[in-house]
Amino acid sequence: MNGPQILKDAEARMEKALDVLRNDLKGLRTGRATPAMLDSLRVDYYGSPTPVKEVANISCPDPTSIVIKPFTAETLKDIEKSIRASNLGLAPNNDGKVIRLTMPPMSGDQRKKIVAEIKKKAEDAKVACRNIRRDGNKHFDDAEKAKTMTEDERDKGKAKMQDLLKAYEGKIDEAADKKSKEVMDG
Repeated sequence: MNGPQILKDAEARMEKALDVLRNDLKGLRTGRATPAMLDSLRVDYYGSPTPVKEVANISCPDPTSIVIKPFTAETLKDIEKSIRASNLGLAPNNDGKVIRLTMPPMSGDQRKKIVAEIKKKAEDAKVACRNIRRDGNKHFDDAEKAKTMTEDERDKGKAKMQDLLKAYEGKIDEAADKKSKEVMDG
């Protein structure tokens, strides 16, 4: 691999790490109800775990409630069972046609715990990016040892790799700070 290929590969992998973080953050509870809270929820649908959004319409009529309207009445009980088994901490209210979830207000301690979880997830994403940088730098060293790259090219490549890491650490911090603010203000 040449220098630009090494950097492009590292950037693609760092982007994936950032996407994983963004998806993890979507599922975390803030003070307000969002359909994204149910993204990780799976329903046993004809024997296979299926995302709830594929078997029902999910809406938020107001900031404190979620309404789940299944496409077929048979899935209502399975959706309710999945919600009860999940770690969302919500009690489903089933009226035979739709399931209503009411978001209880979050205590200060709950908010602090969620912010701590956000920080941990962000740190995990940063560690993943640092590992990607380490792998990229190893590729630069290997290319220089194999004489397919000069020392100067290797050093410039490593400097660019460091810049790439800093950019992604900034994006990770930005995503985590935004979500932490949502949790604390929600």
